[in-house]
Amino acid sequence: MSIQGIDPRTGSPVGSAVPPTPPEPLLAAAADAFGAFKATTPGVRAELLTRLADRLDAAAGDLVPLAMAESGLPSARLTGELARTSAQLRLFASVVTEGAYLEAILEDADPGATPPRPVLARMLEPVGPVLVYAASNFPFAFSVLGGDTASALAAGAPVLVKAHGSHPGLSAEVASLASRAVADAGLPAGVFGIIFGDDEGVTALKDPRVKAAGFTGSTTGGRFLFDVASSRPDPIPFFGELGSINPTVVTPAAVAARPDEIVTGFVGSFTLGTGQFCTKPGLLFLPAGHGLGPALQSAVAAVEPAPMLNARIASQLASGLTELSERVSLLASGPDAPAGGSWASAQLFTTSTDAFDAELTDEHFGPAALIVEYKGEDDLFAALSTIEGSLTATVHGEPGDPFPLPRLLSILADRAGRVVWNGWPTGVAVSWAMSHGGPWPSTTNSAHTSVGATAIRRWLRPVTFQSLPDDLLPPALQAANPWHIPRREPA
Repeated sequence: MSIQGIDPRTGSPVGSAVPPTPPEPLLAAAADAFGAFKATTPGVRAELLTRLADRLDAAAGDLVPLAMAESGLPSARLTGELARTSAQLRLFASVVTEGAYLEAILEDADPGATPPRPVLARMLEPVGPVLVYAASNFPFAFSVLGGDTASALAAGAPVLVKAHGSHPGLSAEVASLASRAVADAGLPAGVFGIIFGDDEGVTALKDPRVKAAGFTGSTTGGRFLFDVASSRPDPIPFFGELGSINPTVVTPAAVAARPDEIVTGFVGSFTLGTGQFCTKPGLLFLPAGHGLGPALQSAVAAVEPAPMLNARIASQLASGLTELSERVSLLASGPDAPAGGSWASAQLFTTSTDAFDAELTDEHFGPAALIVEYKGEDDLFAALSTIEGSLTATVHGEPGDPFPLPRLLSILADRAGRVVWNGWPTGVAVSWAMSHGGPWPSTTNSAHTSVGATAIRRWLRPVTFQSLPDDLLPPALQAANPWHIPRREPA
């Protein structure tokens, strides 16, 4: 059955339908390309990544309107996202050129050690062909040429992308651009490929030629694919970024000092992109008697309805909020959404820590959030103990704040991959120090990040070479250091 793009603003088909892709030829091509791509120099990989970035930028005028039609997202948002995507490709070009990601280590022999140590040389090598599942909410940055693809190509791993069904036309265009760039770089065609179709994506994940996979999406979908990857005869790493509630705590001092700023920032953050950011602050902890109710109601009432990414997401949000409303109170809502398409209005709910439990920590993907009022420090800490892993956790406090901030930050750091101070978690910088991950269920592996330079580590494995002659070592480990990379060497 062909995959058809649907305009979420109208519910009408967009563009031509794309047929499912038989995965076998692509899997064979990726496996055949691995040896040659793995052996490429840093310069070759950096040139490919830069070429992809340049061509993506050059095609923006054609790609952004197509993304708008299939996702319902506005032009300004998508234009910025495309620029972020090309910048991400260029970041990984610099990562490859700098070379520290290889973690190259050289050790001399030490016959007197216990046990005796031979000559050892260690580095990270690519795992093999990687399967990437594109996301619905970022048609560029977490899709065909998004961070998973960029980091895997930088590592020297051929990539097969399983396109998301919400934007098949865009995915096909970006994939065509990528394939041409690979060919123009003189690399094997199997360095990059794209698969359409859910069943075809599962077939590829089960194939022994795929050595690792990356995913961004729902907890349900990610857990299913994680189980598939884990139950193979040869289990493989599956790096899934899943659901996240992203708790935010506001201290009494912060409420007193910056009430308007907190209201504006919070409402803007949880409704940004129709609430379809994985870093949306879904829980806001406010001290009892905060007095922000009227301002929050006014701010939410001013948020115009907007289309969701697809009908399935809109339906799941509506169902989830119906269940939520049976347990908590509706504090504020935006104007009614128009009929037709997959639209949603902002909704803000409220409860207290007395009624708060783990069932209220489920993610509601869309423009919705829950305020939880706490009576004191112990009351808050008990509520936070029920929250599972998140991508982010945020604290709003003040200089000299009497609140026990070190304890609060420690509790939140145990539950999140990024802790934010006096800001909002939506928006993830693409940089060397960024961590975009966290304990389950925000990810399937909290040791890694899907954004930032160190995302490349997911597609690498350590190999130690013992007592090899210098001329047989990989260039990164040879005495002359021909790639001029940072290494740990004998004193």
